[in-house]
Amino acid sequence: MSEKEELFEETLSSEHIYDGVLLHVRRDEIALPNGNRSVREWLHQGRAVCVVPVTEDGNVIMERQFRYPLGRVITEIPAGKLDSPEEDPLEGAKRELREETGIVADNWTDLGEYEPAAAYTSEHIYMYLATGLHQQERHLDEDEFLNVFEAPLKDLVEDIMAGKITDGKTVCAILKAARIYGV
Repeated sequence: MSEKEELFEETLSSEHIYDGVLLHVRRDEIALPNGNRSVREWLHQGRAVCVVPVTEDGNVIMERQFRYPLGRVITEIPAGKLDSPEEDPLEGAKRELREETGIVADNWTDLGEYEPAAAYTSEHIYMYLATGLHQQERHLDEDEFLNVFEAPLKDLVEDIMAGKITDGKTVCAILKAARIYGV
């Protein structure tokens, strides 16, 4: 028996519990590998992107933003949802970086993919490193309020290790970028 067969959970039925603007909650009845039945409640979310924009002098363009579920301002890298299921992730990353920071980049490096909470959401985030940065005008969404600043990559790694930066996508992407830069 293959590992997939040994661990696979088969969907028997599925229902929409809630469909909101951002969150879409589903409840599925499943058959477990041993034949028993169980229930999986999960969030159906689309794809997203995040960007580590690094300046010529090794600083990273960062954002501070109030996150309602946490009730506080957190430090993050530029990121956002893709506009449609068909949108190319790299094009979405370019769009988000330009909208949130006003920056366009000459060079893009794929840092891989990140699944923030596979136990209860289908969200999938594509991570990129951007260099060769040029400042242009930013175009925030109407409901978007954030402060943009620069910080040395080394300082961001120290803040991550000290627990000062806790956003999952930011932690993962910054540490990947730091590895590339030998920090």
